[in-house]
Amino acid sequence: MSHLAEARMPPLTGGHLKLLTFNLQVGIQTSAYHHYLTRSWQHLLPHPRRLRRLAMVSEVLGRFDIVGLQEADGGSFRSSHVNQVEYLATHGGFPHHYQQLNRNLGRIAQHSNGLLSRLPPAHVEEHQLPGTLPGRGAIHARFGHGPDALHLFVAHLALSHRGRVRQLDYLSEIIQPLRHVVVMGDLNCTPEQLHGHQRFSASLPLHPVRPPLSYPSWQPRRALDHILLSNSLEADEVRVLDHLFSDHLPIAVDVRLPPACLQALVTHPQGGANQATGAAMGDV
Repeated sequence: MSHLAEARMPPLTGGHLKLLTFNLQVGIQTSAYHHYLTRSWQHLLPHPRRLRRLAMVSEVLGRFDIVGLQEADGGSFRSSHVNQVEYLATHGGFPHHYQQLNRNLGRIAQHSNGLLSRLPPAHVEEHQLPGTLPGRGAIHARFGHGPDALHLFVAHLALSHRGRVRQLDYLSEIIQPLRHVVVMGDLNCTPEQLHGHQRFSASLPLHPVRPPLSYPSWQPRRALDHILLSNSLEADEVRVLDHLFSDHLPIAVDVRLPPACLQALVTHPQGGANQATGAAMGDV
């Protein structure tokens, strides 16, 4: 487990970006298998300590430049009508955020992905991923302009093998022509399963090759959460963070950007202001 430095450094310090992916599990505290049964009611009903947990999570997230979230709630009864993406952005000090609503259960639950960023994206779009059961998605954020822009995807893939194959096919089509790419999220598959998907592994070289174990958080045995980089990007440090209540551990990577990509981000810093569901952060 890695302990984080307290100081918040400005983004792009030394040509680096600090990235984090985290399956939030809507702020439920899970530390044993039996909690899936005994605390399952928290997927539908509010818990008085959920907001306190979010505040503690925001302190950790705030030490990174870009954060990808999965299983966040967009503001429903179970989260006491708190948009968790917006809350973590505000309390973590992120000027830019985006919520992708993937499964809308009305007042009961708002299943979402989220993007928190200190850098202003030039453009953000969302993709509804194919699958037998709807409700899986990916956020695609572009930082900078031109062929050397940085393309970052936050994804949450299906539990079923057949669904993941279709979703990885879909993402491969988008990623293949891009130069500088990050794919991060709860991909619900191991590195070996990712390598077994020929089209995806051809579009993205899948390094770091051996991500840390992230699931279950109380006794990690599987690497289901990933931050995957194109060959043009270098990972200086890949680490797993301490338990933050969820059944998944957060995964962090310090990424070194090539000069051309760094120049693309610095030359075109403009992007959108704070955004929430349905409106991209860029193109303003």
